[in-house]
Amino acid sequence: MVFSKNSKSPSPLFGPLDDPDHPFLRLLQHEQYDADIQISGQFLQSYKGSQATFNAYRREVERLLQWLFFIKKTDLKSITRQHIEAFIEFCRQPPLEWIGLKNVPRYKLQGGVPQQHEDWRPFVVRAPKSSTNKLTPKDYVLSQSAQESILRILSSYFTFLEQEMYIEQNPVKRIRQKSQFIRKTQGQSAIRRLSELQWSYVIDTATEMADKEPHHERTLFIMSALYGMYLRISELSASPRWTPRMNHFFMDQDGHWWFKTVGKGNKERDISVSKTMQAALFRYRCSMGMTNMPTPADQSALLPKNKGLGAISSTRHIRRIVQECFDESIHKMNADGFGDEAEQLKAATVHWLRHTGISDDVKIRPREHVRDDAGHTNSSITDKYIDIDRRERHASAANKQLRGYQDEPASTDVSE
Repeated sequence: MVFSKNSKSPSPLFGPLDDPDHPFLRLLQHEQYDADIQISGQFLQSYKGSQATFNAYRREVERLLQWLFFIKKTDLKSITRQHIEAFIEFCRQPPLEWIGLKNVPRYKLQGGVPQQHEDWRPFVVRAPKSSTNKLTPKDYVLSQSAQESILRILSSYFTFLEQEMYIEQNPVKRIRQKSQFIRKTQGQSAIRRLSELQWSYVIDTATEMADKEPHHERTLFIMSALYGMYLRISELSASPRWTPRMNHFFMDQDGHWWFKTVGKGNKERDISVSKTMQAALFRYRCSMGMTNMPTPADQSALLPKNKGLGAISSTRHIRRIVQECFDESIHKMNADGFGDEAEQLKAATVHWLRHTGISDDVKIRPREHVRDDAGHTNSSITDKYIDIDRRERHASAANKQLRGYQDEPASTDVSE
């Protein structure tokens, strides 16, 4: 059994996407569990088409194996329904030594030899984006969505093991009361998006940044594309399966412009490009000394690196670009007296721009058109962005009276 050096936290069991068997299998010295790790590595390889999916599946499978090997001292072939239920409880409150304070690489090379990063842990504390409090391992909380993800991924994992005749039954399917782990939501949840005021400040701020500093032309284009074409961040960054290029913008025989991308589930789709998005592309290309619009032969990267060659492949880099624009927008909103809206904007993420674009367009475009541009598998997903029912429900409740209270609160300042 291998624990990380000077720690009671276990070492990683699997390596990166391009070779999940490297380097940790060579570091582990317990033949008792080798077969479990090998079959699990085969399962993870089936998800190598998507970095995000691979990371999610590796995380949950690895945590389960670490718990089985190092806490329960047992193997996969001995696992039962009771083990799965106990594992969920373990994930709700893991040992403090197993909890990290930040995401770090799993290992680093020292003299050509892979060594675990000293700060890597199986679990990581995640705070609200707007929080400024210093975190400790005691702040770790397993969210409802995370619990659902664990069960969903492990069920897929055990189905694979069952089909490979490695185990006899899927223990997740034997859990009788999944409601103790999966919470159902009544009604439609609110879509996390920017308000009209917030979006106007964000896009105006991005424009001002680009007017002042040419390198922010890329910032303006990114904000425009995420909102105007409902892009996911992974659809803007380069990956082994797809690199966005200028000629992925193309004109059809009718003179209409489209953008080709590969999205969730490795599905390719064409997105209709509005006239304002065409204008955003025109401005962006002109800032780089390019022709007005791309030709079919233009293989240049859509988002080139400022330093070095090639396209931006790091989603974290794109997040930093977007966050810088958010931060400047928050500063401007506070200066203009919109403190409440500015405070709410602190919680926004890159994905909110996609939500905002879909939510705004579904009011004025046929939902089937929005569905296809957004890459939704069916219209029921797109329907979640139609918030008329929630608005009407709130309007019918707005004038309910409570004796002794004013219609308007005396103050909305949470600091009072």
